[in-house]
Amino acid sequence: MQRLTSKSAAPAAYTTEVDSESAGQRLDNFLLRVLKGVPRTHVYQLIRSGQVRVNRGRVRASYRLACGDLVRVPPVAQRAHPKAATAETGLQWLEQRILFEDTRILVLDKPAGMAVHGGSGINLGCIEALRSLRPKQPGMDLVHRLDRGTSGCLLVAKRRSALRSLHALLRDGGMEKRYLTLLKGSWRRGSLSVSVPLARARRGGETMVEVAASGKRAQSEFNVVDSYSDRATLMDVKISTGRTHQIRVHAAHVGHPVAGDPRYGDPEFNAYMREIGLKRMFLHAHALGFTWPDSGERFTVASPLPDDLRGVLERLAQDGVG
Repeated sequence: MQRLTSKSAAPAAYTTEVDSESAGQRLDNFLLRVLKGVPRTHVYQLIRSGQVRVNRGRVRASYRLACGDLVRVPPVAQRAHPKAATAETGLQWLEQRILFEDTRILVLDKPAGMAVHGGSGINLGCIEALRSLRPKQPGMDLVHRLDRGTSGCLLVAKRRSALRSLHALLRDGGMEKRYLTLLKGSWRRGSLSVSVPLARARRGGETMVEVAASGKRAQSEFNVVDSYSDRATLMDVKISTGRTHQIRVHAAHVGHPVAGDPRYGDPEFNAYMREIGLKRMFLHAHALGFTWPDSGERFTVASPLPDDLRGVLERLAQDGVG
């Protein structure tokens, strides 16, 4: 990325050329990286109002940049993110949660309760925090997403070339993601592959995901890890697609909702789980793996079940149902 024009220290419009590492990125994500500290809502306003131009023309926020595109970045006051300034003192704990890192990727053991990115009232997400910790690597971007309440392996690309390769694997089903989840009831189905399409819908002013013939393909493979009498079952779930709320909706669809799920779960079961100490949704991204398409090298990484969820399983067993 090369800045072609600039005028003074005061905010001024300038044009920047898209390089090979930024090619393929959405315009909105590109600007969020370039305009550090500018709120997400303001970036979208700049695009909608036509102040941002690509090759002198107006484009949508979803426009995919090409190598050589000229992007006009309008004058806007950039302020350091209020939490980014304290990265060295306030975010060092996040360093201890990095499971793997090399020149291409980083895998974070995401804590439950932390969003993967800022926005909608969330000032600082995982990706903003990592960029603060790696200020010399502005090209870091999320390869996939996890729900705010889900913990575990979060894959981040450090180069645009790596991001493109990994997104292609996701599209083609070449990335294996495994989750540990606690489901309601006694699972008596053995190994089960759930392959029903999912679609988003508005219900009571809230965005929900539901099974729908017109939805996108979604596949989840459920396998029993441990059972707790008729009360609950610990499952390993492998997904080759990454639809929003996929495991949660598929689990509820077959009659075994995820423990602690506030949206698709069973209220009575959730109340019992709270009594034995479950304070969040029992869903943990415990492993992922893929083969690099350029070298054929196999990559795998795993995150152990967190102490809070392990404690819930121990209390389940102690409760006389194990």
